[in-house]
Amino acid sequence: MTDRRGNEPPRKGGSGRGTPPRSTPSRPSPATDRTRATPQRPESTRERLLRQAREQEAAQRRSEGRGRSQDDAAPRRAQGAKRATGEPRKRAAPKAAGSTPRPRKEGAPTRRPTSAGGPRKVAAKKAPAKKSTARKRPPQNRPQPRPKKPRAKKAPRTLKLGRPALRLRLTFGVMAFVLSLFAGRLVLLQGVDPDSYALAASKENNKTYVLHAPRGSITDRNGVDFAVTEDTVAIVADPSQTKPVAQQLVSILAPKLAGKTTPAELLTKLTGKGRYIELADEVSPQTWNEIKAETKAGNKEIAQQNKGKPKDQKAPALLGLYTEADPIRSHPNGSIAATVVGVIGKDGKGQSGLEYALNGKLSGQDGKAMYEVDRNGNKIPNANHTVEEPRPGVGVQLTLDRDLQWFAEKRIEEAVKKYQASGGTVIVSEVKTNQILAMANYPTFDPNGKYDSKDLNNPALERTYEPGSVQKVVTMAALADAGLIDLNTKLRVPGTIDVQRRTIKDHWNHGDLNLTIAGVIAKSSNVGTIMAAQQMRIPQFVKYLHDFGFGEPTGLNFPGESKGRLMQGDEWPEITRSNVAFGQGLSVNAVQEASAVNAVANGGVYVPPKLVRNWIEPNGTLTPNEGAPPRRVVSEKAAKEVATMMEAVTAEKGTAPQAAIDGYLVAGKTGTAQQVDSACGCYRKWATSFAGFAPADNPRFVVYVVLHDPTGARGGGFQGGPVFRDVMSYALQKYAVPPTGAKQQNVPITW
Repeated sequence: MTDRRGNEPPRKGGSGRGTPPRSTPSRPSPATDRTRATPQRPESTRERLLRQAREQEAAQRRSEGRGRSQDDAAPRRAQGAKRATGEPRKRAAPKAAGSTPRPRKEGAPTRRPTSAGGPRKVAAKKAPAKKSTARKRPPQNRPQPRPKKPRAKKAPRTLKLGRPALRLRLTFGVMAFVLSLFAGRLVLLQGVDPDSYALAASKENNKTYVLHAPRGSITDRNGVDFAVTEDTVAIVADPSQTKPVAQQLVSILAPKLAGKTTPAELLTKLTGKGRYIELADEVSPQTWNEIKAETKAGNKEIAQQNKGKPKDQKAPALLGLYTEADPIRSHPNGSIAATVVGVIGKDGKGQSGLEYALNGKLSGQDGKAMYEVDRNGNKIPNANHTVEEPRPGVGVQLTLDRDLQWFAEKRIEEAVKKYQASGGTVIVSEVKTNQILAMANYPTFDPNGKYDSKDLNNPALERTYEPGSVQKVVTMAALADAGLIDLNTKLRVPGTIDVQRRTIKDHWNHGDLNLTIAGVIAKSSNVGTIMAAQQMRIPQFVKYLHDFGFGEPTGLNFPGESKGRLMQGDEWPEITRSNVAFGQGLSVNAVQEASAVNAVANGGVYVPPKLVRNWIEPNGTLTPNEGAPPRRVVSEKAAKEVATMMEAVTAEKGTAPQAAIDGYLVAGKTGTAQQVDSACGCYRKWATSFAGFAPADNPRFVVYVVLHDPTGARGGGFQGGPVFRDVMSYALQKYAVPPTGAKQQNVPITW
C-alpha cells in the first residue's frame, strides 16, 4: 500500500513533480516491527527524507510548546518516540459532513490548542496496512515547508520628543512670510498707489451735493422774459419719523399741496417704509414757508400739552419733513411764443424749441459741494468741506417782439377757427436785417400747464407745403434780373397751355387775354407765368431758386427744421420747370418763403433769417449773435419792378384788395396751392397764403400768412389778406412808421 500524507488522493502515474515513476514489480511493504530478528536493511532515500521532515517538524513543535503544562507535553513525547523508531505517522480520516465528534476516552491526554484557538485533534492509530497489489508511487521531490518564525513582541509605543531646532526654523519661516505680506501691503498703500486709497477713504467719510447751475433766461428783443428759472423745492419725508404723527401732518400739507397730491396719497407715503420718500415737487418757497410756520405752531401746542406728563405719555412732535432744491422753468407769458421757445424736461434739459437747440449754452455747468458726514450721513459742523461753485448758463435775447408775437398769435387763431383750417402761421420780419419779429403758430400750447408731445413742434419751420402763386414773385424777379421781362412786357394769355402732353389752366376760366406782365401778377395767371418762364433756360432758373434759399436750410439751426423739397440737379423736364414757376412741384416752409419775399423787398439782397439777437452773459453783458452774411440775388432794378407789379395786387382790380392799408402803399401776392393728402397720395388738400411788405416805396416789414386746409371757399386774398392787413397795421403803429404819402403807380395790367 502506497504511503500517502493525510487525505491526499492517489496520484496517477506521471502526473506528479520530479522524475516519472519507473515500472517495477510490486513487492511487499517493509516490515515495521522492531522485534523482528532479521537484520535491518539500509534506509532508503524516501525514508531518510521523511524522517528528516518529521524531525524538523518535531523540533519546531518543541520550540513552540515550551512553557506548556506537563500533561500536554507527555503525549507529544510519546509521539516523538514513535517517530524516532521510523513508524509512519498515522493521520486521522476526514470527518464526514454532519457526523458527530467521537467522545474522548477517559485518561486520554488533552488536545493542544490550534493557532485558531480550538483544540487540536489527535489522530487515531491506523490499522496495520494491508498488502496491496497497486504500484508504489515514487518519492516526490517537494520543497520542505518553511519553519514558522517566532513572532517578536512589539515594544510599547512611546511619545517621541520633538526637535527644537526644526520647530524654531518653521516658526521663523511662517512669521517671516506673514510679515512680508504686511510689508508688501504697506508698500502698495504708501508707495505704489496712495492717492486712490486716500480717495476711497474720503468717499466713505464725505458726501457730495450737486449745486445746480442757474439756467439762462430767454427774453424778447426788449428784455421781456419768455422763460426763466425759479427756485422751488421738493418736499420729502422720513417715514420712520412721520409715522406717529401722520394724521396731523396730512391736515397741514393737504391744503397747501392741493393739485399736486391727495390726502390719501400723503397718508400712504407718511406711514410707509424706508427713510426717504418724495411728497411733492416744484413747491414754491412761499408755500414751504407756510407749511413750516404751521408745523412750528403745532409743535408749540404739543410741548404745552406734554408738560408734567411722564415720558411714556408725551405726544410725539411733528418731525420728519425736509426739502431739496428743485428749480423749475417758468414761462411768465404763458403760451406766447411757446412753439418757438420750447420746454425742458424733468431732467432739466431742453425737450423742444430753442430750449433744446441751445441747451448747451442755457444749462451752464453744475457745481458741487463736499462735506464730511457721520455714519448716519449727517453733516459734521465745522468739519472740512470744499465747494465748487456752479457756472450759470448764458441767456438768450431773441429777435421776437412779445407784443407783436401776441397779436399775431391771436389773429391767426381767429382765422384758423373762422375757416376751420387745420393750422396756420404768421411770419413778421424786419426787411433790412430779416430779424424775425413774430413767428406765430396755431394750434399752440401753454408750457405752464399740461401739454402733449405732439404739441411741441413749430410748424413755421417744421411743416412744409407747396407755396402756390406767392412763388410767382421769385419767378418774375429772376426773369427781370435776366432781362427777359420788364413792366412793358405784353403777353397774349390763353385759357390753358399744354406742357409735355399735360394741360395747365388758370384758377378761373377765360379765353385769350391781353395781359401785361403786371397783369399776369395782378390776375395771378398760371398760364401767363409759364409763358414768361419758358424764355429762361432751366439751369439758370434752378440757380436763381437756390440763391433765394429754396432747398437749403434757413440757418436758424432750429430742431426739427425741414429744408423743403426741390428737385435735384438742373436737368429738369419742362413740366417741372412750368409747375415750379407758379408754385407747384416744390415744397417750402413758411420762413423760407417769407425770406424770399423779403429779398425782393430789400432791393434784391437776400439776408438769412435771424431769430437770436444777442447772448446775455451771466454778468449781464450783451454779445451780438453774428449771422450769415447777406448776398445779392437780383438787381435792385429788377426788385423794384417786381414790387411795382405786386402793388397792383392790392389795388381795387387786384386779387387781394382786402390787404390794402389806408395811408400806406402795400405790395403783396396771393397764393392758393393744392396739397398732397398722405392718406391717398393725391392732391385734394389746399393751402392759402398771402405775402406782402409795406410801405412798398420804402419797405420796413414783411408779413407772410398761410392757412393749411381751410374749408369752404378758398382764396389767399380774402382768407390771408385780412390777417396780413391787421398784423402789418399793428407793426407799423407799434414801431411808429409814418405813412410815406406815396400814391400807387398807374401801371396798366392789360393792353
